[in-house]
Amino acid sequence: MNAPATTTDTALATTMRGLGMRARTAARALARAPTAQKDAALAAAAAAIRAGGEAIIAANARDMQAARERGLSKALLDRLLLDAPRIEAMARSIDEVIALPDPAGQVMAEWTRPNGLVIQRVRVPLGVSGIIYESRPNVTADAGALGLKSGNAVILRGGSESFHSSTAIHRCLQQGLAAAGLPVEAIQMVPTTDREAVGYLLGHMQEFVDVVVPRGGRGLIERVMQDARVPVIGHLEGICHTYVHRSADVDMARQVTLNAKMRRTGICGATETLLIDRDCLATHYAPIADALVAAGCALRGDAEICARDLRAQPATEADWHTEYLDAIISVRVVSGVEEAIDHITRYGSGHTEAIVANDPAAVARFFRDLDSAILLHNASTQFADGGEFGMGAEIGIATGRIHARGPVGAEQLTSFKYLVRGTGQIRP
Repeated sequence: MNAPATTTDTALATTMRGLGMRARTAARALARAPTAQKDAALAAAAAAIRAGGEAIIAANARDMQAARERGLSKALLDRLLLDAPRIEAMARSIDEVIALPDPAGQVMAEWTRPNGLVIQRVRVPLGVSGIIYESRPNVTADAGALGLKSGNAVILRGGSESFHSSTAIHRCLQQGLAAAGLPVEAIQMVPTTDREAVGYLLGHMQEFVDVVVPRGGRGLIERVMQDARVPVIGHLEGICHTYVHRSADVDMARQVTLNAKMRRTGICGATETLLIDRDCLATHYAPIADALVAAGCALRGDAEICARDLRAQPATEADWHTEYLDAIISVRVVSGVEEAIDHITRYGSGHTEAIVANDPAAVARFFRDLDSAILLHNASTQFADGGEFGMGAEIGIATGRIHARGPVGAEQLTSFKYLVRGTGQIRP
């Protein structure tokens, strides 16, 4: 199925432009579709995923074998793997999207001007979304479901390592669309693993694609942000921090930090740096570090940590900038909340930060003075996920300051328009 190798090739251009034209037509149909019809398509897609579990696992086995032969890391293999529980989780995420309110058509605000004009701000779909992602095939289901719920057509371009898995899931989504009488072109997948297809999507599809959402590693997202000729919703990396304040409960600090780092090390919400107050170092550090090491986590500490703990390797300047996506954590001692905020502001990526504390003033300052997309108090950074926010699913975390921020769910795939109703008013 591979397309030719350059973006100037007629065959590749024809394929990609065909996807775009069909998506644009389907987007118009989706924008008119009632909520009940969209939800029926989602329900049928979830049922198809459940019924097609064996076929999806078989397709995933092909991808896993090829990934092992290519020497992909343990973290990437974990992202790629599909088993029965993960397939059920995909279907359940679609069920949760169905239960969400339909954002399209929602009246966001309404007011009447002194001259009698009645003005409404109403949510509308963005139109056509290009979703570019790497090794997580479940993004196929999440992106398709959220696009459909919000009334957007989507063009999916998964990573080559997940091609067979994503194709099997995509087939289920199109079954759902057909069952509900909606155009199957509302959810399309780029039918090639050719890397040039990404370049064409980013640089030559602006007449068809309204927004691009990348989900993957730094290399992918840097390329998307550099080459895209349409708006991009996403984040470059997830350098997330957990800060243990001197007022923190010891057991809570241990449990939260362990979960934040080790529950799944390969996700963007995993904590990469632990900051701990000097005033509680003697009481809080050892239980946290012991739990991390027992779970298989390597420690990279500043001079103070290395002097205290021989298990810690010296952290370099690069460590504070690193998204490990692995069982490694950097640890720094700080002198209170201000120094913790300074560290996060300098080294963080604006993704997710957590404070473990029982001091309301420290929490208030942490929340007020940090400008990351997600801030948590006494909770694991691994909650940085649309499903955990009640969004049913998400197709990424946005760290920008315009339009979407934090988990990108159905509502974040909408814009708005103004409806103005008059009774013959003219402007003097």
